[in-house]
Amino acid sequence: MQPLFNTSSYDTPTDKPRFFLDRLALNTRFVFVAGVVNVINNARILANKGCYDNKAWLKSSTDIVKIIEGCGGKFHLRGLDNISSCREPVVFISNHMSTLETFVFPCLITPFMNVTFVVKDSLVKHPFFGSIMRSRNPIVVTRDNPREDFKIVMEKGKELLKKGTSVIIFPQSTRALTFEPENFNSLGIKLAKAAGVKVIPVAIKTDFWGNGKILKDLGPISRNKHIYMNFGEPFSIKGSGKEEHQFIVDFIQANLNEWKNT
Repeated sequence: MQPLFNTSSYDTPTDKPRFFLDRLALNTRFVFVAGVVNVINNARILANKGCYDNKAWLKSSTDIVKIIEGCGGKFHLRGLDNISSCREPVVFISNHMSTLETFVFPCLITPFMNVTFVVKDSLVKHPFFGSIMRSRNPIVVTRDNPREDFKIVMEKGKELLKKGTSVIIFPQSTRALTFEPENFNSLGIKLAKAAGVKVIPVAIKTDFWGNGKILKDLGPISRNKHIYMNFGEPFSIKGSGKEEHQFIVDFIQANLNEWKNT
């Protein structure tokens, strides 16, 4: 599959034109929401037919990126070569700020490896995009029983990694605009260590796409807030993993501090 970006970094061109309809809509989110809903609906139709494969997932994700840029979003991506250079499955460990990263990560990762998410069970049961998520063979947790969730992630995670599928984990219990290290668990580190694979730390700032009050996944957009993603170098887990966990926390915090006022 052809990657969307062939470089180690990417910045949306400053002269990237916005959609005419978006400008006509006077900075409302109408065009953005309509575009996203259309992409999801097309993906849902394919998923219900059993035809939503990696190629289709890549297209949906790429379409979302184009919609974001067409509605004034500005991307700043770093460390893309740390994904493309991987020759074996890894565990991606990232902070979680909005819906945006779950839609955008696939077009950055799937051209180079199979990948899936650790997700809440409510996502696979969702009436609109549940079939899409189920087609990606995710690791499903409840967030109600930490002990059972740990067992599920470790068992299915190791199985997927052994078969060559990378795993994306958001160790926070939910999406949050602020990063709180005390709520950032070490589950991803433990999975990588148990499976004998490397970890790629990921720092993101995606508050361009806010959480909605009624429809959480289709919240407002803030065109003045740029979108940042930084994929760190892959590394192995040694010893207990405490140092590696702290490294990821520090990596995310340092990037967020750098992006703080943008």
